[in-house]
Amino acid sequence: MQNLGGLLPRLSDITLGRYLQGQSLIHKLDPRSKIICTLLLMAALMGSRSGVALGCAVLLVGVLCRAAGLPLRLMLGNLKPVLPLLLLTVSIHAWLTPGEAILLLPWQAGAITAEGVSQGTFLAGRFSAFVLGTSLLTLTTSPLELADGLESLLGPLRRIRFPVHEFAMTVTIALRFIPILVDETERLRRAQVSRGADFEGGPIKRTRSLLPLLLPLFISAFTRADKLALAMESRCYRGDTNRTRFRVLTYSLADSVATILFIIFSGLLLSVGRI
Repeated sequence: MQNLGGLLPRLSDITLGRYLQGQSLIHKLDPRSKIICTLLLMAALMGSRSGVALGCAVLLVGVLCRAAGLPLRLMLGNLKPVLPLLLLTVSIHAWLTPGEAILLLPWQAGAITAEGVSQGTFLAGRFSAFVLGTSLLTLTTSPLELADGLESLLGPLRRIRFPVHEFAMTVTIALRFIPILVDETERLRRAQVSRGADFEGGPIKRTRSLLPLLLPLFISAFTRADKLALAMESRCYRGDTNRTRFRVLTYSLADSVATILFIIFSGLLLSVGRI
């Protein structure tokens, strides 16, 4: 069987939206505490401009992945699909950011600056930390727990008639559809290859070869969405109206400790980032 053009392995590496069962302490934490900790880490990274702070955040995510029993290769696989975007970010900043030139481009196209490389690398690292943090959240939190956690955290917005339950359910379904669409894309590509389709060549040729997959992928997505709607309707799903829960979320001592530690850690990141 011929190689699938190098893009298929990267698609199969995407774990965003998937849930891996486990018995680690991180798996057992309340989903609200995990959502809060993830948001705290992202906010600290957004407010920090220090490479040291970024390195500490990435190191923390790595330690948490190890504690959750998640393979490092599995986590790093989430960065493969966004690698072109990361390289593009570094390239654009290296080219357009003014500063000390370290490499002159031909045809008077400008120069690569040290400041641009530094800034682009930092932004690419920050985005990578966002991807890894979000993947850690979804891999250790089931879709149902994630929906209940979001709904509980957004509960005060009901006073202004914000559709909290519908919003939480929409976000959860969207996350859950990511791995489903990835698997469907892989299935369609394998079917095309078995019929003689060629996915070899450069980036432009591989991109063009993906076009025949778009229509069946859209049809499959709408079909799955329609089946999901029918399944929810057949089970008398009516949103948040008179809805009861089998499991009630409880914020334990471990959740409080984890939240406090992340607040302290986020504050330290902001402090280091402003030095």
